Amino acid sequence: MRESFLVFGQPLIEQDEIDEVVDSMHKAWIGTGPKVHQFERDFAAYKGVAHAAAVNSCTAALHLACLTLDLAPGDEVITTAMTFCASVNAIIHAGGTPVLADADPVTLNISAETIAPHIGPRTRAIMVVHYAGRCCDMDPIMELARKHGLIVIEDCAHAIESEYKGRKAGTIGHIGCFSFYATKNIVTGEGGMIISDDKAAIDRCKIMALHGMSADAWARFSDAGYKHYQVVDHGFKYNMMDIQAAMGIHQLRRVEEYWKRRACIWQKYNEGLAGLGIGLPADAEAHTRHAYHLYTIRVSAACCGVERDAMLEALRAHNIGVGVHYLAVPEHPYYRRRFGWDPADTPVATAYGRETVSLPLSPKLSDGDVDDVIEAIRAICTESAR
Repeated sequence: MRESFLVFGQPLIEQDEIDEVVDSMHKAWIGTGPKVHQFERDFAAYKGVAHAAAVNSCTAALHLACLTLDLAPGDEVITTAMTFCASVNAIIHAGGTPVLADADPVTLNISAETIAPHIGPRTRAIMVVHYAGRCCDMDPIMELARKHGLIVIEDCAHAIESEYKGRKAGTIGHIGCFSFYATKNIVTGEGGMIISDDKAAIDRCKIMALHGMSADAWARFSDAGYKHYQVVDHGFKYNMMDIQAAMGIHQLRRVEEYWKRRACIWQKYNEGLAGLGIGLPADAEAHTRHAYHLYTIRVSAACCGVERDAMLEALRAHNIGVGVHYLAVPEHPYYRRRFGWDPADTPVATAYGRETVSLPLSPKLSDGDVDDVIEAIRAICTESAR
């Protein structure tokens, strides 16, 4: 057993980030300023889009993206039952009604097939979620959207490096939203980004992200001279700080290096966990690039002799930190009360959510850390078989 606890999703913070944060503090520009704008430009260039808006979380990004839809009461947005609550909450906060589609049993993503039955006269948009770093099958989804005149928002919280048929995640739909939370593939502590080639949409997101003001703090207080602002909408306080962007600028420069390391860990898990009866993630499709954000196994007494919650507790006893991504959205009591959703209505997501465990996957992991995770799982499964 490990002597020290292995933290799930611990980020790799290097000296460049530390120095850049200290530089911001020495310059005393710690709010939204030049480093936020640089991070926006760098991320837009990485994604090959014209416009980007940095915000304080992916949840904020999703909310702002939904606000660009100008939803009226009763307007519907279809999303997946296999996602974090932020995807659904963003639709609710924007005044829309979320509608849940079930997940594909192999990819765990929504698909055109699971979306189509839910399209109705009040449907305005589809919010796809590229679960665990695997792109949804976007061509059929985009064709479905065109057929019905729907906007597609891409929730790319797991999918910074993901690609689909040579196109980068977040650039295939109308607007893409990203997360830089502490467990994500690149981190700013908290943080998010919205990208699009639609300048009007990004301009509105930027205004709404800072109180509905016509000019942000950098524009008002920079050495170019004071600029008056006007409040043009009832906005929010969603802006990113330079201290956060200081981390993101350097994290983004190592995005490929980190991706390669996670790919190596992914392969070690595939090899080390084979033959235990555990459900392992499906291989990435040939025409895609997987971001390798979450390595999720599927466990149950039927497949490997261990129930999921027992596996969680056993791994914790081995000093291994793990996660659950996710209980299906209808499992949560708030949504059942408000929308009458039943877990039985999304059987694939529900069954998966009751059996999934996410293993540590970070470029900070050493080979020894990965070996410890594998050995712990093998020991737990062996013990259960006795």
